[in-house]
Amino acid sequence: MFSSLSVRNFRLFVMGQLVSVMCTWIMIVAQDWLVLSLTGDSGTALGLVTVAQFTPTLLLTLYGGRLADRYDKRRLLVMANLAAGAVSLLLALAVLSGRAGLGVILVAAAALGAVAAVEMPTRMSFVAELVGSDLMPNASALSAAYFNAARIIGPAIAGLLISGTGSVGTVMLLNAFSYLATVVGLLMMRPEELHRSPVSHQDARITDALRHVTSRPDLVMPLALAAVVGLFGFNFPLTLPLMAKTVFHTGAASFGLLTTAVAIGSLFSAISSTARRGRPRAALVTGSALAFGVFETAAGLAPSFPAAVVLLAATGFASVSFAQTANHRIQLGSDPAFRGRVMALYTLILQGTTPLGALLIGQLCEHFGARSGLYAGGLVTLLAAVVALWAQRRTRKETSSRSPQYVE
Repeated sequence: MFSSLSVRNFRLFVMGQLVSVMCTWIMIVAQDWLVLSLTGDSGTALGLVTVAQFTPTLLLTLYGGRLADRYDKRRLLVMANLAAGAVSLLLALAVLSGRAGLGVILVAAAALGAVAAVEMPTRMSFVAELVGSDLMPNASALSAAYFNAARIIGPAIAGLLISGTGSVGTVMLLNAFSYLATVVGLLMMRPEELHRSPVSHQDARITDALRHVTSRPDLVMPLALAAVVGLFGFNFPLTLPLMAKTVFHTGAASFGLLTTAVAIGSLFSAISSTARRGRPRAALVTGSALAFGVFETAAGLAPSFPAAVVLLAATGFASVSFAQTANHRIQLGSDPAFRGRVMALYTLILQGTTPLGALLIGQLCEHFGARSGLYAGGLVTLLAAVVALWAQRRTRKETSSRSPQYVE
């Protein structure tokens, strides 16, 4: 389960990321709570913040992937984390001084989104350089595990800090300095132990990666499913605070519990996938999307707060199961020369579609209530998974009729 932690560079990476990601989740809870407090629980305002954060992902992630294939990934990550820390520090100081209105929050969210457009594809493709291709699935699963462990601890701490101190700015200040943990871990690594590709990618072009992907139907399917899930299903930063405040009428601590429930399920899913060896089958990707659609729909219909907690934990399990299987199928199926750009495309599709979905889901919640945001996303995902299963079965039958020896 923990075989990739035997690699020193990966251990340093995980330790730094665990601190930084935990504090990032603390900041996310604080930011959402501040936006709702400033705007009278407006789902549209929360949707605008999500749009501001993820629009740079939509516009810049492919270029971030190009940078990851052209330049030293470790140095790029150091620069990205320093930039994110600086933006977070400025936002925290604005909140503490009482000058942070919705406009300031939107600008900061957009700046952090621009940094993330470079950081995410670089970080995802850097994992293979840390441990090598053989340990990549295990390291990727452990990365998801520490991310979700931080997502469990962070919101719980955020709820307690906000309730106990009444200071959202203090919580954001903690996040600003947490990026230094990742920077220190990166600087302590031994560059000579990285598994870098011997091929130079100084002329790496985005169009080359797009042609590589479109020529591979086995990559197109998980990317298409990721587009649907990212657009309609992964809007938890919008739906969960609205569910906490407008459906169950709870405080910041209980909102943190809803987010923690999703993270607990996600953590167990990530741990279960550490045993994976090799590239997952297409049916596993589609089946996990189907499960996610079912559980998210059920969570939207939850009759009580305890039921919502349980169903959101199951939703979290299915969400990471889908994200991990899609990630591994795409990354292990693509040419290593295109890995940064292909993972940038995956990130763009899974997370860059969120701004469009946030506007739609935000309006839906505004008119039909917070529950509609969850069950609408679940139903659309469910439909997409059923269509994908039908397409896979049809393709398998056609291929089998041409070649009796066909094996998926």
